[in-house]
Amino acid sequence: MKVLITGGAGFIGSHLARFLIEKNDEVYIIDSLHSYYSKERKREHIKEIKNAGFFYFFEMDLLDREKTISTIKEVEPDTIIHLAALPGVSYSISQPQKYVDYDIKATINVLEAAGQAGVQKVIFASSSSVYGNSEGPCKEVMATGKVISPYSASKYAAESFCHVYEHLYGFKMIILRFFTVYGPWGRPDMAIAGFIKKLLNSEEVTVFGEGSARDYTYIDDIVNGINLSIEKLHSSEIINLGSGNPITMEALLDELKAYFPDMKVKREGSRKGDVEKTWADIGKAGRLLGYKPAVSFSEGISETVKWAKKNESIL
Repeated sequence: MKVLITGGAGFIGSHLARFLIEKNDEVYIIDSLHSYYSKERKREHIKEIKNAGFFYFFEMDLLDREKTISTIKEVEPDTIIHLAALPGVSYSISQPQKYVDYDIKATINVLEAAGQAGVQKVIFASSSSVYGNSEGPCKEVMATGKVISPYSASKYAAESFCHVYEHLYGFKMIILRFFTVYGPWGRPDMAIAGFIKKLLNSEEVTVFGEGSARDYTYIDDIVNGINLSIEKLHSSEIINLGSGNPITMEALLDELKAYFPDMKVKREGSRKGDVEKTWADIGKAGRLLGYKPAVSFSEGISETVKWAKKNESIL
């Protein structure tokens, strides 16, 4: 199968690309190597992908509508996995217009290009943030648009455009809502990766707010869910991909303390835009995909810490 991954040099994209190359899919990657976090880190991701085998790479900005359309027409992929986006809740509050550009406008360009190129299936990476401060577990029908950050608003808006272009062009449109993905090569701005980096440097970690919990989902389970969506889904769907098991901040700190017994914690007030809790109802993913998370939180933290200790120079 010929698969195009946008944002393929990022955290999730690089893991997915390696997985698909190893199963002998023909993989194409589009990535702008955006400076939201280190370009050098993304180049390290590309090196890791190369270790898995051959792939095609286009360094380009998806905001360039004509180039996006011409490139996707040239590739003619069977499936597009659109992971490219500007992440981060806090940054979205200070720079909301950038999220309109990178998370909405760029998505429109990819969707239009997919339609013009005759792509059969488009998979869009959405986020648990579209549920706002909903009480969990969140079923797919519970997203109402009552979100609490520009980032989550951009994801919800992009989902709407996915439905529009599915209607205009007739491709199968699959929206996957990811719940707090972590693991080796994890994004440095995320809590787990940021905490581990500080702890390796004997620095204190900062915790915002009280009583928060996240449905932490190990990267291998997310990649498996995406692959199952490619292989098994033949209709348009919206599906949660998570662990189905929210972990409190205190439980996360306890896990990390097993590896860093001298851990020091600084506590501050809640940050604007942060949801209190995420919790995925993964029943639909189980029914339609046979999706079942395989990596426990303890196992995932163990693998993440082990990787970080071996790769301190690039954290």
